[in-house]
Amino acid sequence: MPRTRTVLSVLAVAASALLTGGTAEASADLPLPAAVFRATHNSYSGNVDGAKSSIVYQLDHGIRFIELDIHDNGYATSRDYAIGHDSPGNLVDHSGNPASNLLRDWLDVINTWSAQHPAAAPIVVALDIKDDLTDNASYAAGNLAALNQELTSVFGPRLFQARDYPASPPTVDALRGRVLPLLSGNGETRTQYKRDIGDNPAIAINGRGQVVEVHDSGSGALWYWTGTYGSDGRVTWLRHGRYDSGVTPAIALNDNGDLVEVHQSQNATTLWYRVGRLAADGEITWSASRQYDNGVLPTVRFTDAAGTQLREIHRSQSSSQNWNWDGALNAGAATVTWSGNAKTSDARYDKATSVSGTARVHVWNGADGPTPARTLRVDTDRVAGARISYPQIAFDEFQQGDSAELQQGALFYAAPAGESSFITAARQAGRLARGWDFDSAGNATSPLASYPATNHPYDAWYQNLLTQAGAVE
Repeated sequence: MPRTRTVLSVLAVAASALLTGGTAEASADLPLPAAVFRATHNSYSGNVDGAKSSIVYQLDHGIRFIELDIHDNGYATSRDYAIGHDSPGNLVDHSGNPASNLLRDWLDVINTWSAQHPAAAPIVVALDIKDDLTDNASYAAGNLAALNQELTSVFGPRLFQARDYPASPPTVDALRGRVLPLLSGNGETRTQYKRDIGDNPAIAINGRGQVVEVHDSGSGALWYWTGTYGSDGRVTWLRHGRYDSGVTPAIALNDNGDLVEVHQSQNATTLWYRVGRLAADGEITWSASRQYDNGVLPTVRFTDAAGTQLREIHRSQSSSQNWNWDGALNAGAATVTWSGNAKTSDARYDKATSVSGTARVHVWNGADGPTPARTLRVDTDRVAGARISYPQIAFDEFQQGDSAELQQGALFYAAPAGESSFITAARQAGRLARGWDFDSAGNATSPLASYPATNHPYDAWYQNLLTQAGAVE
């Protein structure tokens, strides 16, 4: 069915439910975007800010949208994010809730309740990211790969991932017992979740389908992505991090997961290399950076099946002449012995393309709709133009005033409850709309927000309004 007809059908059913005062049972077979659910604002604050009680009490009383504000303070030591409003622990009500502020402990409470109530309507867990996670330079530092891993490890098969959302909206009944993660809060973080930008990208694939991409930031930082090439020809990106300073990097990868990276210094013409080891989870253990020559625009390839012999070709810093080195990798010592430095008429390697068997990967820069021209993209032998980005485990919220990038493909929209025109337009477009600080019946719109997120969910006015709207439990 064309999208326009699907949206109109969703709205027609929603309007019918609202006009007839549809009950939870009558509306349960609605497409998800047509349904209305009880929701709380700053759910973790319980009775410290508002009158919500504990997370379990909220779920027991029909709340199906839980909002947790999170910070990355102390992640390096706790290996977890912290709950709190303006800071970890701020406005957190521990009565009936976890004694700690660690996110995992709070997610475990929701997961346990969901496991015990498999017939419950889907629970949205919104993580309002209060800090900018784009400066978290690795998985160990708590970047978005770590957040993805925490969501998948806690909720397991109950997690309904954004990347699995079908073209035709699923019904509420089809999603019963599932948890939908949602990223809210810091706009830079939400944007980076959907795409990455960089300059001078290079890529390598080995016979095991492992993929490593490297690029520079345009301002002197070197970053990597690691992933796996799947049976469908798509690359699933696993880890992302900063590994050095410099520009114009290139990468070679053997079937053992050993890699050799070369790059040029940012403000000089010295050439440097690093050896790394790629683990099954996508993490790279890097050696120290070592200078091996002077020049610009280095490229590198393994030249033997065993993946121990290398050839590096770069251009002279003072002319168009190319030079090469032969290299011998000592993976145990994480070093390369370079020899045979000489001029060559051979072209530098195409560092943006790598082939292993029938698998081919090619990395490039290009806008994808509203994204910047420096957006990192990848082609394979079967898929063209995919973004290099974190796996879309969580849905990415579009808030009033956000960029077109965040609006592109967004299912969840959000604004303060008083922004009635924004909420109404979102609902009419077939989106799931949240209005936060929904603390008066006067905030009601037609159609009502999908998630009227209130601080007073047990007040009579709220209960009556949601019952009349056929809120699903």
